[in-house]
Amino acid sequence: MLSSKSLSLADAKAIAAAASAFSVSKGWTVVIAILDAGGHLLYLERADGTQLGSVTVAQEKAKTALLFKRPTKVLEDLIVGGKVHMMTLPGATPIEGGLPLKSGDAIVGAIGISGMNSAQDGEVAAAGAQVLATL
Repeated sequence: MLSSKSLSLADAKAIAAAASAFSVSKGWTVVIAILDAGGHLLYLERADGTQLGSVTVAQEKAKTALLFKRPTKVLEDLIVGGKVHMMTLPGATPIEGGLPLKSGDAIVGAIGISGMNSAQDGEVAAAGAQVLATL
């Protein structure tokens, strides 16, 4: 029998709250996008003062992490390491800040962060993703 786990809106809000609290503690303004396992937007938050372009970028980072089942930093590192053909992957935004969200071994969604430099975005995403282990 097949069964699947899913990310609830309450889960998404808890993940986003942790990511937001971390970014606020650093004085960073970011967009937080949480996608469900189907790649649909479940929750979006844009901090006051965050550039509007980050709304789309955060969603695309989350989508990339979901589609490729890995942190977007992995793809970024491959490109920086010389595998520039990775930039042509359809649907990929290979910039740090996107993470798949897992419950056990199952990917239940993804988080994408945009607004600061990519390493900072990655830190915010990690702060949010850590919450899933407690849900």
